[in-house]
Amino acid sequence: MTKEVLGGKWKTSLIYAISEGILRPSDLQRAIPGSTKRVLNQQLKELEEFDILTKKIYHQLPPKVEYSLTGLGETVLPIIKMMNQWGEHNRIPLETVIKARGESGAG
Repeated sequence: MTKEVLGGKWKTSLIYAISEGILRPSDLQRAIPGSTKRVLNQQLKELEEFDILTKKIYHQLPPKVEYSLTGLGETVLPIIKMMNQWGEHNRIPLETVIKARGESGAG
């Protein structure tokens, strides 16, 4: 179940960025290098369907959209923070493998 909700290349990054106060789609895209607008929008929509995020549309010109975490979304933050800590703790060996995979064309 967790994998279905959080699985996706950018979902945990989106949740974390929103928890840090980055709320607008264009700001989210800038905060997540390598992401595309289409994929981010799809993953934001999926997180909204699972009630992890809520989307607020301001009816003004130009239109404005902001995302925020729901109560359920707040409960996933400790998991994401633990994943980030694990990555930081294991940064050197993980970066070595990632770099080698990039050089070999694997991925």
